[in-house]
Amino acid sequence: MTVQSPSSPPDAFELLCAQYAKRLPARLEDLVGPAHGSVDLPLHVVWSGRRSYGLEQPRSRMSLYRTVLAEGQRQDLIDFLNRGLLIAQWPVLRTLISRPIRDVWESAFPELTATTAATAATAA
Repeated sequence: MTVQSPSSPPDAFELLCAQYAKRLPARLEDLVGPAHGSVDLPLHVVWSGRRSYGLEQPRSRMSLYRTVLAEGQRQDLIDFLNRGLLIAQWPVLRTLISRPIRDVWESAFPELTATTAATAATAA
């Protein structure tokens, strides 16, 4: 993250990072969302468009995780995201989310970057 001098106001990137950091669960183990079946998101998370997601379909699952990471509050993250699924799909998911979200999650949870590094190593 960018280091600001005490007199300069935070930039948009820093403000977004701070916003996403406030929503983080205390630990990845707190993410107890479903691993199978379907998920219907509440209106405060997704207010237009698709609200129902099938966890068995990779594209649907990825779309659900992108939406919850971007729009969900802390309890939504806990209720709708599953630790195992998040870790398993992080190497691809991280390329589909905004940089502030990615930076905040990877800074808070080093096991996500370990998964990404392991995936990159096996692909090389």
